[in-house]
Amino acid sequence: MPADAPTILATSGGAVMGTRTRFEPGPLTELAVDLAGVTGRAPKVCFLGTACGDSPGLIRDFYDAVQTRGWTGSHLQLFTMPNVEDVTAHLLDADVVWVWGGSVAGLLAMWRLHGVDEAMRSAWEAGVVLTGVSAGSICWHTGGTTDSFGPELRPVTNGLGLVPFSNGVHYDSEPQRRPLFQSLVADGTLPAGYATDDGAGVLYRGTEMVGAYAETDAAGAYFVEAGADGVVETPLDVTRL
Repeated sequence: MPADAPTILATSGGAVMGTRTRFEPGPLTELAVDLAGVTGRAPKVCFLGTACGDSPGLIRDFYDAVQTRGWTGSHLQLFTMPNVEDVTAHLLDADVVWVWGGSVAGLLAMWRLHGVDEAMRSAWEAGVVLTGVSAGSICWHTGGTTDSFGPELRPVTNGLGLVPFSNGVHYDSEPQRRPLFQSLVADGTLPAGYATDDGAGVLYRGTEMVGAYAETDAAGAYFVEAGADGVVETPLDVTRL
């Protein structure tokens, strides 16, 4: 059952420590599933761990995690070969696509190599809810800041561009993130965009940001844009989940 508009929930969170599993879906991921509007059956959630090289342990942990919520899990892996014949059909069959963090540069390269970029656009346009953390947040945007190339953060500017904004993740927890994101927006390397502290996310319906949410008491979200006298950072109203 598709959402009633193309929907992306881009986060710096979405998973919490599990009690009997390594991790469980956090309130942000639960919100993404709620947005799919599934009734009468278990929601279908497709997981992509591309940014972590499709780690078998991570994929196993995902299945353990969705079992705690009674969701139906599936996954798309690209290493060492795609595990499904038709990537687009596989994504279109999901209610929610959940993309994990890691190397966003590697994720984008592998997705384009295997046509996942176009498959994701088809799923988004069809109403499959797209969500994810870190690399799984930046990917939907035009770009952001990344440690894909080494410990010194660098810009990535070749995101999928489903929404016409940049994205700053881990805004409060990694010292390089905030100043670099602001400087890249100020000098035009990145367009204006939305940044999220750990535990926060921003919701897009179509290409419009319509709300900010957090699964912790303190996490914030921000709109960052170039101004006449430098960069302007505007805190957003955040709904606590």
